[in-house]
Amino acid sequence: MATLYANSHLAEEPDTQHPAVAPANSPATSIEPAREVADKTANKTAPPRPGKLAGRIKAMLAPVFGVIAFLALWAVLAPQVDTSLGALPGPGEVAGQGAALFEEWSAARDAEAQFHADQDIRNAAAIASGNPAAVQDFEYAGPPTFLDQILTSLKTVGLGFILATLVAVPIGLLAGLSPLFNAAINPLVQIMKPVSPLAWLPIVTMVISAMITGADPLLPKAFVISALVVMLCSLWPTLINTAVGASSIDRDLLNVGRVLKLGWFAKLTKLVLPTSLPYIFTGMRLSLGVGWMVLIAAEMLAQNPGLGKFVWDEFQNGSSQSLARIMFAVIVIGLIGFLLDRGMMALQTLVSRNRTI
Repeated sequence: MATLYANSHLAEEPDTQHPAVAPANSPATSIEPAREVADKTANKTAPPRPGKLAGRIKAMLAPVFGVIAFLALWAVLAPQVDTSLGALPGPGEVAGQGAALFEEWSAARDAEAQFHADQDIRNAAAIASGNPAAVQDFEYAGPPTFLDQILTSLKTVGLGFILATLVAVPIGLLAGLSPLFNAAINPLVQIMKPVSPLAWLPIVTMVISAMITGADPLLPKAFVISALVVMLCSLWPTLINTAVGASSIDRDLLNVGRVLKLGWFAKLTKLVLPTSLPYIFTGMRLSLGVGWMVLIAAEMLAQNPGLGKFVWDEFQNGSSQSLARIMFAVIVIGLIGFLLDRGMMALQTLVSRNRTI
Protein backbone atom coordinates (compact mmCIF):
# COMPACT_ATOMS: atom_id res chain seq x y z
CA MET A 1 0.00 0.00 0.00
CA ALA A 2 3.00 2.25 0.37
CA THR A 3 3.24 1.98 -3.43
CA LEU A 4 -0.27 3.35 -3.84
CA TYR A 5 0.52 6.15 -1.45
CA ALA A 6 3.64 7.11 -3.33
CA ASN A 7 1.97 6.92 -6.72
CA SER A 8 -0.81 9.26 -5.63
CA HIS A 9 1.71 12.16 -5.69
CA LEU A 10 3.33 11.44 -9.01
CA ALA A 11 0.73 13.37 -10.97
CA GLU A 12 0.96 16.36 -8.61
CA GLU A 13 4.68 16.83 -8.18
CA PRO A 14 7.03 17.05 -11.14
CA ASP A 15 10.06 14.84 -11.18
CA THR A 16 12.99 17.07 -10.17
CA GLN A 17 15.30 14.38 -8.96
CA HIS A 18 16.94 13.47 -12.27
CA PRO A 19 19.20 15.96 -14.09
CA ALA A 20 19.39 16.24 -17.84
CA VAL A 21 21.04 13.31 -19.55
CA ALA A 22 24.67 13.94 -20.51
CA PRO A 23 26.06 12.99 -23.89
CA ALA A 24 26.87 9.35 -24.43
CA ASN A 25 30.64 10.01 -24.59
CA SER A 26 30.67 12.10 -21.40
CA PRO A 27 33.01 10.77 -18.71
CA ALA A 28 30.28 11.33 -16.14
CA THR A 29 28.07 8.79 -17.89
CA SER A 30 30.58 6.31 -19.29
CA ILE A 31 33.10 5.90 -16.46
CA GLU A 32 31.52 6.72 -13.12
CA PRO A 33 28.45 4.48 -13.33
CA ALA A 34 30.61 1.58 -14.51
CA ARG A 35 32.94 2.17 -11.58
CA GLU A 36 30.02 2.19 -9.14
CA VAL A 37 28.65 -1.05 -10.57
CA ALA A 38 32.09 -2.64 -10.34
CA ASP A 39 32.46 -1.53 -6.71
CA LYS A 40 29.06 -2.94 -5.79
CA THR A 41 29.81 -6.23 -7.53
CA ALA A 42 33.15 -6.48 -5.75
CA ASN A 43 31.51 -5.84 -2.39
CA LYS A 44 28.98 -8.61 -3.02
CA THR A 45 31.55 -11.18 -4.14
CA ALA A 46 34.32 -10.27 -1.71
CA PRO A 47 34.90 -12.77 1.09
CA PRO A 48 33.90 -11.67 4.61
CA ARG A 49 36.47 -9.85 6.64
CA PRO A 50 38.55 -11.93 9.05
CA GLY A 51 37.06 -10.16 12.06
CA LYS A 52 33.51 -10.69 10.87
CA LEU A 53 34.23 -14.34 10.01
CA ALA A 54 35.66 -14.92 13.47
CA GLY A 55 32.55 -13.36 15.00
CA ARG A 56 30.32 -15.70 13.03
CA ILE A 57 32.33 -18.73 14.10
CA LYS A 58 32.11 -17.68 17.74
CA ALA A 59 28.37 -17.15 17.43
CA MET A 60 27.99 -20.66 15.99
CA LEU A 61 30.25 -22.38 18.52
CA ALA A 62 28.88 -20.64 21.61
CA PRO A 63 25.61 -22.67 21.72
CA VAL A 64 27.55 -25.89 21.11
CA PHE A 65 29.90 -25.21 24.00
CA GLY A 66 26.93 -24.23 26.17
CA VAL A 67 25.18 -27.56 25.52
CA ILE A 68 28.39 -29.53 26.09
CA ALA A 69 29.02 -27.73 29.36
CA PHE A 70 25.45 -28.43 30.50
CA LEU A 71 25.75 -32.14 29.65
CA ALA A 72 29.08 -32.39 31.46
CA LEU A 73 27.68 -30.69 34.56
CA TRP A 74 24.62 -32.92 34.42
CA ALA A 75 26.76 -36.07 34.17
CA VAL A 76 28.89 -35.02 37.16
CA LEU A 77 26.08 -33.90 39.48
CA ALA A 78 23.36 -36.46 38.59
CA PRO A 79 24.87 -39.43 40.50
CA GLN A 80 25.01 -37.30 43.66
CA VAL A 81 21.24 -36.71 43.71
CA ASP A 82 19.30 -39.55 45.31
CA THR A 83 15.57 -40.00 44.71
CA SER A 84 12.98 -42.59 45.72
CA LEU A 85 13.80 -44.41 42.46
CA GLY A 86 17.56 -44.28 42.90
CA ALA A 87 20.18 -41.84 41.68
CA LEU A 88 19.20 -39.19 39.18
CA PRO A 89 19.84 -40.52 35.65
CA GLY A 90 22.68 -38.98 33.69
CA PRO A 91 22.71 -38.08 29.99
CA GLY A 92 23.77 -41.58 28.97
CA GLU A 93 20.93 -43.30 30.81
CA VAL A 94 18.37 -40.84 29.46
CA ALA A 95 19.65 -41.34 25.90
CA GLY A 96 19.49 -45.10 26.42
CA GLN A 97 15.84 -44.90 27.43
CA GLY A 98 15.18 -42.77 24.38
CA ALA A 99 16.61 -45.55 22.22
CA ALA A 100 14.53 -48.10 24.13
CA LEU A 101 11.37 -46.09 23.49
CA PHE A 102 12.15 -46.06 19.78
CA GLU A 103 12.67 -49.83 19.83
CA GLU A 104 9.30 -50.24 21.56
CA TRP A 105 7.68 -48.17 18.81
CA SER A 106 9.35 -50.28 16.12
CA ALA A 107 8.23 -53.51 17.81
CA ALA A 108 4.67 -52.18 18.12
CA ARG A 109 4.62 -51.35 14.39
CA ASP A 110 5.79 -54.88 13.58
CA ALA A 111 3.11 -56.34 15.84
CA GLU A 112 0.44 -54.18 14.19
CA ALA A 113 1.59 -55.21 10.71
CA GLN A 114 1.51 -58.86 11.75
CA PHE A 115 -1.99 -58.43 13.22
CA HIS A 116 -3.36 -57.00 9.97
CA ALA A 117 -1.54 -59.65 7.91
CA ASP A 118 -3.08 -62.47 9.99
CA GLN A 119 -6.51 -60.83 9.71
CA ASP A 120 -6.17 -60.59 5.94
CA ILE A 121 -5.24 -64.29 5.77
CA ARG A 122 -8.30 -65.24 7.84
CA ASN A 123 -10.55 -63.04 5.70
CA ALA A 124 -9.18 -64.56 2.49
CA ALA A 125 -9.80 -68.07 3.84
CA ALA A 126 -13.36 -67.14 4.87
CA ILE A 127 -14.12 -65.75 1.41
CA ALA A 128 -12.57 -68.81 -0.28
CA SER A 129 -14.74 -71.14 1.82
CA GLY A 130 -17.89 -69.25 0.85
CA ASN A 131 -18.46 -67.68 4.25
CA PRO A 132 -18.19 -63.88 3.71
CA ALA A 133 -20.04 -63.25 6.99
CA ALA A 134 -16.91 -64.33 8.85
CA VAL A 135 -14.83 -61.50 7.36
CA GLN A 136 -13.43 -59.29 10.13
CA ASP A 137 -12.20 -55.71 10.08
CA PHE A 138 -10.81 -55.06 13.55
CA GLU A 139 -8.46 -52.22 14.43
CA TYR A 140 -5.20 -52.94 16.21
CA ALA A 141 -5.80 -52.29 19.92
CA GLY A 142 -2.24 -52.21 21.21
CA PRO A 143 -1.18 -49.56 23.72
CA PRO A 144 0.07 -46.26 22.23
CA THR A 145 3.83 -45.88 22.09
CA PHE A 146 5.89 -42.80 22.92
CA LEU A 147 5.94 -41.65 19.28
CA ASP A 148 2.18 -42.17 19.05
CA GLN A 149 1.76 -39.90 22.08
CA ILE A 150 3.93 -37.25 20.42
CA LEU A 151 1.76 -37.35 17.29
CA THR A 152 -1.42 -37.10 19.37
CA SER A 153 -0.11 -34.05 21.25
CA LEU A 154 0.93 -32.35 17.99
CA LYS A 155 -2.52 -32.91 16.49
CA THR A 156 -4.19 -31.57 19.62
CA VAL A 157 -2.07 -28.44 19.90
CA GLY A 158 -2.48 -27.86 16.17
CA LEU A 159 -6.28 -27.90 16.39
CA GLY A 160 -6.30 -25.72 19.51
CA PHE A 161 -3.89 -23.23 17.95
CA ILE A 162 -5.91 -22.98 14.73
CA LEU A 163 -9.12 -22.39 16.67
CA ALA A 164 -7.41 -19.77 18.83
CA THR A 165 -6.09 -17.95 15.75
CA LEU A 166 -9.48 -17.99 14.03
CA VAL A 167 -11.07 -16.43 17.10
CA ALA A 168 -8.30 -14.03 18.15
CA VAL A 169 -7.32 -12.38 14.84
CA PRO A 170 -10.77 -11.05 13.82
CA ILE A 171 -11.54 -9.84 17.34
CA GLY A 172 -8.10 -8.25 17.62
CA LEU A 173 -8.48 -6.44 14.30
CA LEU A 174 -11.87 -5.11 15.31
CA ALA A 175 -10.54 -4.02 18.69
CA GLY A 176 -7.60 -2.24 17.07
CA LEU A 177 -9.79 -0.38 14.59
CA SER A 178 -12.63 0.49 16.97
CA PRO A 179 -11.71 2.22 20.27
CA LEU A 180 -15.28 1.68 21.49
CA PHE A 181 -15.15 -2.08 20.89
CA ASN A 182 -11.68 -2.20 22.44
CA ALA A 183 -12.97 -0.49 25.59
CA ALA A 184 -15.91 -2.90 25.72
CA ILE A 185 -13.89 -6.13 25.60
CA ASN A 186 -10.81 -4.97 27.50
CA PRO A 187 -12.19 -5.89 30.97
CA LEU A 188 -13.15 -9.35 29.73
CA VAL A 189 -9.72 -9.92 28.21
CA GLN A 190 -7.93 -8.82 31.38
CA ILE A 191 -10.11 -11.13 33.50
CA MET A 192 -9.94 -14.20 31.26
CA LYS A 193 -6.27 -13.95 30.28
CA PRO A 194 -4.72 -15.07 33.61
CA VAL A 195 -7.09 -18.02 34.18
CA SER A 196 -5.15 -21.26 34.59
CA PRO A 197 -5.80 -24.22 32.29
CA LEU A 198 -6.44 -26.30 35.40
CA ALA A 199 -9.46 -24.08 36.07
CA TRP A 200 -10.76 -24.29 32.51
CA LEU A 201 -10.40 -28.07 32.31
CA PRO A 202 -13.35 -29.10 34.55
CA ILE A 203 -15.69 -26.62 32.84
CA VAL A 204 -14.70 -27.71 29.33
CA THR A 205 -14.90 -31.39 30.32
CA MET A 206 -18.45 -31.06 31.64
CA VAL A 207 -19.65 -29.04 28.64
CA ILE A 208 -18.09 -31.35 26.02
CA SER A 209 -19.27 -34.47 27.87
CA ALA A 210 -22.81 -33.12 27.73
CA MET A 211 -22.54 -32.23 24.04
CA ILE A 212 -20.77 -35.34 22.74
CA THR A 213 -22.91 -38.29 23.76
CA GLY A 214 -22.73 -40.52 20.70
CA ALA A 215 -21.02 -43.90 20.77
CA ASP A 216 -18.80 -43.10 17.78
CA PRO A 217 -18.19 -39.31 17.57
CA LEU A 218 -16.34 -37.69 14.70
CA LEU A 219 -13.52 -36.63 17.05
CA PRO A 220 -12.63 -38.37 20.32
CA LYS A 221 -14.01 -36.58 23.36
CA ALA A 222 -10.63 -36.35 25.10
CA PHE A 223 -9.09 -34.85 21.95
CA VAL A 224 -11.76 -32.13 21.74
CA ILE A 225 -11.46 -31.30 25.45
CA SER A 226 -7.69 -30.85 25.29
CA ALA A 227 -7.89 -28.78 22.08
CA LEU A 228 -10.52 -26.42 23.55
CA VAL A 229 -8.49 -25.92 26.72
CA VAL A 230 -5.50 -25.04 24.55
CA MET A 231 -7.63 -22.58 22.58
CA LEU A 232 -9.04 -20.85 25.67
CA CYS A 233 -5.62 -20.37 27.23
CA SER A 234 -3.59 -19.47 24.13
CA LEU A 235 -5.76 -17.03 22.18
CA TRP A 236 -4.98 -13.97 24.34
CA PRO A 237 -1.44 -13.15 23.11
CA THR A 238 -2.63 -13.23 19.50
CA LEU A 239 -5.69 -11.13 20.28
CA ILE A 240 -3.74 -8.46 22.17
CA ASN A 241 -0.88 -8.23 19.66
CA THR A 242 -3.31 -8.08 16.73
CA ALA A 243 -5.18 -5.22 18.39
CA VAL A 244 -1.93 -3.35 18.96
CA GLY A 245 -0.88 -3.87 15.34
CA ALA A 246 -4.22 -2.73 13.93
CA SER A 247 -4.25 0.38 16.14
CA SER A 248 -0.71 1.37 15.12
CA ILE A 249 -1.48 1.76 11.41
CA ASP A 250 -0.26 5.01 9.93
CA ARG A 251 -3.12 7.50 9.67
CA ASP A 252 -1.75 8.70 6.35
CA LEU A 253 -2.46 5.28 4.90
CA LEU A 254 -6.03 5.45 6.16
CA ASN A 255 -6.39 8.87 4.56
CA VAL A 256 -5.14 7.48 1.27
CA GLY A 257 -7.73 4.73 1.56
CA ARG A 258 -10.43 7.33 1.95
CA VAL A 259 -9.14 9.29 -1.05
CA LEU A 260 -9.11 6.13 -3.17
CA LYS A 261 -12.56 5.22 -1.81
CA LEU A 262 -11.49 1.73 -0.78
CA GLY A 263 -14.19 -0.56 0.57
CA TRP A 264 -13.90 -2.15 3.98
CA PHE A 265 -12.55 -5.41 2.55
CA ALA A 266 -9.93 -3.65 0.40
CA LYS A 267 -9.00 -1.46 3.36
CA LEU A 268 -8.59 -4.54 5.52
CA THR A 269 -6.50 -6.53 3.04
CA LYS A 270 -4.46 -3.66 1.54
CA LEU A 271 -3.89 -1.46 4.60
CA VAL A 272 -4.65 -3.05 7.95
CA LEU A 273 -3.43 -6.63 7.53
CA PRO A 274 -0.04 -5.82 5.93
CA THR A 275 0.68 -3.31 8.71
CA SER A 276 -0.50 -5.65 11.47
CA LEU A 277 1.23 -8.75 10.12
CA PRO A 278 4.40 -8.56 12.28
CA TYR A 279 2.28 -8.04 15.40
CA ILE A 280 -0.04 -10.90 14.47
CA PHE A 281 2.82 -13.34 14.00
CA THR A 282 4.43 -12.25 17.25
CA GLY A 283 1.17 -13.01 19.01
CA MET A 284 0.84 -16.33 17.20
CA ARG A 285 4.33 -17.37 18.28
CA LEU A 286 3.50 -16.54 21.89
CA SER A 287 0.15 -18.32 21.63
CA LEU A 288 1.73 -21.46 20.20
CA GLY A 289 4.24 -21.60 23.04
CA VAL A 290 1.53 -21.07 25.64
CA GLY A 291 -0.67 -23.67 23.97
CA TRP A 292 2.09 -26.29 24.02
CA MET A 293 2.70 -25.75 27.76
CA VAL A 294 -1.02 -25.77 28.51
CA LEU A 295 -1.54 -28.99 26.57
CA ILE A 296 0.98 -30.98 28.60
CA ALA A 297 -0.61 -29.84 31.87
CA ALA A 298 -4.12 -30.61 30.60
CA GLU A 299 -3.13 -34.09 29.41
CA MET A 300 -1.53 -34.87 32.77
CA LEU A 301 -4.53 -33.73 34.78
CA ALA A 302 -7.29 -35.16 32.59
CA GLN A 303 -5.34 -38.28 31.58
CA ASN A 304 -6.05 -37.53 27.94
CA PRO A 305 -3.80 -39.24 25.39
CA GLY A 306 -0.55 -37.42 24.68
CA LEU A 307 2.85 -36.63 26.10
CA GLY A 308 1.38 -35.36 29.35
CA LYS A 309 -0.30 -38.70 29.99
CA PHE A 310 2.93 -40.51 29.14
CA VAL A 311 4.80 -38.50 31.79
CA TRP A 312 2.10 -39.10 34.38
CA ASP A 313 1.90 -42.84 33.63
CA GLU A 314 5.66 -43.20 34.02
CA PHE A 315 5.51 -41.28 37.29
CA GLN A 316 2.78 -43.63 38.54
CA ASN A 317 4.70 -46.66 37.27
CA GLY A 318 7.62 -45.98 39.59
CA SER A 319 10.04 -48.42 37.96
CA SER A 320 13.79 -47.98 37.85
CA GLN A 321 13.50 -46.75 34.27
CA SER A 322 10.65 -44.30 34.86
CA LEU A 323 12.76 -41.33 35.92
CA ALA A 324 15.02 -41.58 32.89
CA ARG A 325 11.98 -41.87 30.61
CA ILE A 326 10.35 -38.83 32.20
CA MET A 327 13.53 -36.81 31.73
CA PHE A 328 13.75 -37.91 28.10
CA ALA A 329 10.12 -36.87 27.61
CA VAL A 330 10.89 -33.46 29.15
CA ILE A 331 13.75 -32.97 26.67
CA VAL A 332 11.51 -33.99 23.77
CA ILE A 333 8.79 -31.58 24.93
CA GLY A 334 11.32 -28.75 25.00
CA LEU A 335 12.72 -29.63 21.57
CA ILE A 336 9.25 -29.79 20.03
CA GLY A 337 8.40 -26.40 21.52
CA PHE A 338 11.62 -24.98 20.06
CA LEU A 339 10.88 -26.45 16.62
CA LEU A 340 7.33 -25.12 16.68
CA ASP A 341 8.65 -21.64 17.40
CA ARG A 342 11.25 -21.89 14.61
CA GLY A 343 8.56 -23.10 12.23
CA MET A 344 6.37 -20.12 13.07
CA MET A 345 9.32 -17.78 12.50
CA ALA A 346 9.94 -19.38 9.09
CA LEU A 347 6.27 -18.96 8.19
CA GLN A 348 6.42 -15.30 9.24
CA THR A 349 9.47 -14.75 7.03
CA LEU A 350 7.74 -16.44 4.08
CA VAL A 351 4.56 -14.41 4.44
CA SER A 352 6.36 -11.13 5.10
CA ARG A 353 8.39 -11.62 1.93
CA ASN A 354 5.17 -11.44 -0.08
CA ARG A 355 3.68 -8.42 1.68
CA THR A 356 2.35 -5.65 -0.48
CA ILE A 357 3.17 -2.80 1.89
